[in-house]
Amino acid sequence: MRWRPGSSRICGTPPTKDVYDYTQDPTVNFNAPDELIISFDKGRPVAIDGRPLSVLEIIQELNTRAGAQGVGRLDVVEDRLVGIKSREIYEAPGAMVLITAHTELEHVTLERELGRYKRGVDQKWGELTYDGLWFSPLKRSLEAFVEHTQQHVSGDIRLVLHAGAIIVNGRRSGESLYDFNLATYDEGDSFDQSAAKGFVQLHGLSSKISAKRDLGL
Repeated sequence: MRWRPGSSRICGTPPTKDVYDYTQDPTVNFNAPDELIISFDKGRPVAIDGRPLSVLEIIQELNTRAGAQGVGRLDVVEDRLVGIKSREIYEAPGAMVLITAHTELEHVTLERELGRYKRGVDQKWGELTYDGLWFSPLKRSLEAFVEHTQQHVSGDIRLVLHAGAIIVNGRRSGESLYDFNLATYDEGDSFDQSAAKGFVQLHGLSSKISAKRDLGL
């Protein structure tokens, strides 16, 4: 790839090695994969591999273990509050692992519409924090909503850290909404597949009518 002349070349300059403290270079990392289990209680991380730890201790351990695998490097162009674009280099190995694990646990414990709405709330909370509105009334109200969503977000997430990647390969929760007998398409499942036909026809009816109009049919 060839960069055009001009100031845009600054955004194309690779970060130098001395930028990073917590993470090893994942492109030259030959450490063996690191598999671990993170446990949550009502949305809060409480243990690693069955060992009860404080949130601070969990972040510190994940910084070390994930950092050794090159996990957590971020190279992004951000929009500052005044609208100026700024290229930023971050490393947050512990945070990235926790966010990934927590998100996966929410996928199996939050009802669909609640989960979808919460993702928008998460983004707005981040925007308020980034813009320095830590004591904003809206931020406090959003936090009350988030706190309520976490009452069933308890369980364990198993993942593998390796060569800059976070790979989730197991989820377990006593609060899980996942039901294999509903999710499978095998014979003998507990979901009446014949009910889907009528639902699909009704659900897509408005789009079908709109498409006919647009096509002049």
